[in-house]
Amino acid sequence: MSFQLNEKIIVSVWYGPPPENAPTLFLHEGLGSVSMWKDFPQELSRITGCGALSYSRLGYGQSEKCELPCQPNFMHKEGLEVLLSIITQFRIQNYILVGHSDGASIGLIHTGSDYADKLMGMINEAPHVFSESITISSIKKLRENFNSGNLRVKLEKYHNDIDMSFNGWADVWLNDEFTYWKIESYLSRIKVPQLIIQRNDDEYGTSAQVEAIVSQSAGSVKTCFFNNCGHSSHRDQKSKTLDVMNEFVRNLLNI
Repeated sequence: MSFQLNEKIIVSVWYGPPPENAPTLFLHEGLGSVSMWKDFPQELSRITGCGALSYSRLGYGQSEKCELPCQPNFMHKEGLEVLLSIITQFRIQNYILVGHSDGASIGLIHTGSDYADKLMGMINEAPHVFSESITISSIKKLRENFNSGNLRVKLEKYHNDIDMSFNGWADVWLNDEFTYWKIESYLSRIKVPQLIIQRNDDEYGTSAQVEAIVSQSAGSVKTCFFNNCGHSSHRDQKSKTLDVMNEFVRNLLNI
């Protein structure tokens, strides 16, 4: 399943009921894609009864290439322009966002914008709202592993052009300008309920990210901190993550 955005092809997959049944949109992390979610969107669709749309952003997965170099405001473009276009093209009505890492940041920007009037709620998995030194340090180590370790082999099966996908993402985060990146100004405009899932010792962000969202958002925020998992709780603790998300979604839908 694919669609066009500015004459470029974006690959997506839809699970469950059609758009009028409160679909859930999945926004992948910095090195993610449709295939890296594996069957998680399908499982969440099944247990909640919602539709689920997962798509690979341009430059990732099997979608067409993006223009490089990516700019420090790339998440703003994704949240304010690309996501809005997708919602319009699919004629999506009420919806819920599930964003992981960069995807969570993109979702937060969208949620705090003027374009989210039909949004019911937001699930943030390991979100970023400002740049932290721990994130930069971890991405530098990741790049070393990509260049001389086995990370390239692990990731290349998920992306058409792994060098473009990885370097396009890493170059932005390691750009000196990105040290000043933050999206906290959007938080005070977020009135819909939120769920945050965070690893206690996440190497890509501290609890300060969670604290900022909780303290600055206008709506209710539920937090869940996990132990014994990596940056991706939907992969490392799939069952527990599904349970927590299912409870949140069902409360939103009053089921």
